Amino acid sequence: MSPFIKVLLGAAAGAALGFLYYKLIGCRSGACPLAGNPWISSGWWALIGGLLASGLK
Repeated sequence: MSPFIKVLLGAAAGAALGFLYYKLIGCRSGACPLAGNPWISSGWWALIGGLLASGLK
């Protein structure tokens, strides 16, 4: 599998987990910077997923 595809799959999985984190656990008041917005939560988790996937062999 191409490393680029692996990173994209990791980022997509991370974004999905980030959105689930926002929906299930996220901050209800909106005061939490990472969990209060679905776009920010998904973006950070996509970054984490892509970084983790790029390091896997």
